[in-house]
Amino acid sequence: MKKINISKQGKSNLITYGIILLLSFLLFFIGQSSYQLKGLLVPVCTQIMLAVSLNLTVGILGELSLGHAGFMCIGTFVGASFSIYMEQFIPIAGVRFFLALFIGALSAGIMGFLIGLPVLRLKGDYLAIVTLAFGEIIKNIVNMIYLGYDSKGLHFSMTDTASMGLAEDGVVIIKGPQGVMGTPADSNFGIGVILVLITVFIVLNLIHSRDGRAIMAIRDNEIAAESVGINITKYKLMAFTISAALAGMAGSFYAHNYNNIKASTNNFGYNMSIMILVFVVLGGIGSIRGSVIAATILYMLPEMLRFMSQYRMLVYAIVLIIMMLFTWSPKAQEWKSVQMEKLKVRLKPVIDKFRKKSSDKLTKEGE
Repeated sequence: MKKINISKQGKSNLITYGIILLLSFLLFFIGQSSYQLKGLLVPVCTQIMLAVSLNLTVGILGELSLGHAGFMCIGTFVGASFSIYMEQFIPIAGVRFFLALFIGALSAGIMGFLIGLPVLRLKGDYLAIVTLAFGEIIKNIVNMIYLGYDSKGLHFSMTDTASMGLAEDGVVIIKGPQGVMGTPADSNFGIGVILVLITVFIVLNLIHSRDGRAIMAIRDNEIAAESVGINITKYKLMAFTISAALAGMAGSFYAHNYNNIKASTNNFGYNMSIMILVFVVLGGIGSIRGSVIAATILYMLPEMLRFMSQYRMLVYAIVLIIMMLFTWSPKAQEWKSVQMEKLKVRLKPVIDKFRKKSSDKLTKEGE
């Protein structure tokens, strides 16, 4: 009988996936309690994907980026435009939706690569300022775009709808500051959970691969990493591009939850980038599991505290402070380690049972 061995890292990954599924069930039942909370289920999946993808840049690569909302903006508008335009060619909503997710991720990844080439030469505050500037540039350019289509094909302008030259049967997709209109409502919470699992799977597998170890070596000591032959530019670009692509996928998913989306400051500006960074910092820089938990709690909390009226933001601020102290306190770190060990002990019978079933199955197949 062949025994299946699960590595320490494999157990840790299984715990992470288990936490995501547990949070998903809790969010689903919480969402049934009110219409407002139900409306947050798709956005909270988006926020988790954004937090996990930014942690790849901030926590694993060790570079401070404040332009993550810009990559989300690219994925949002490219994915939404693709879905609206391709409705006439791809009648199957599911196929069109998943293609839109891929196109949104691809476009954001390409932009991340192009932006990363010049900006990743900078470090620290300089990199943060430049990425913030690029994020604002992307948002402002989107607000200048007018895109539509008619029987002759796509029409584009940077001034107004009249200059596009659309025929009478033309349809406007992006209308400048008014944003994109008519996006199919294909997103739902179930797909969101699957995309969160895919995002976490990609990031975790990258972290524990040879490339991931090279990226973390650059984070810990760039000079030492270069001295042993690690290509600094290659691995920095790899992490930054993958992070941008995952943000673009999150943006495309987010777009298909709303009929109309504008490239406003609240949605895709500086405030959004800072909020995602807060999720990463409070969850623990470099902790994928922490990013998932922090994004879930901090995004849902203001709405769940709405019954407290004007005091809800005060309570929200107090929770932020407590989470920061809990995350970085040495005693809290020790307590978390002890609790994780206890959790592993409790999960051991489940893992052993899984091993036994797998071994029995292999034995039967061998017979």
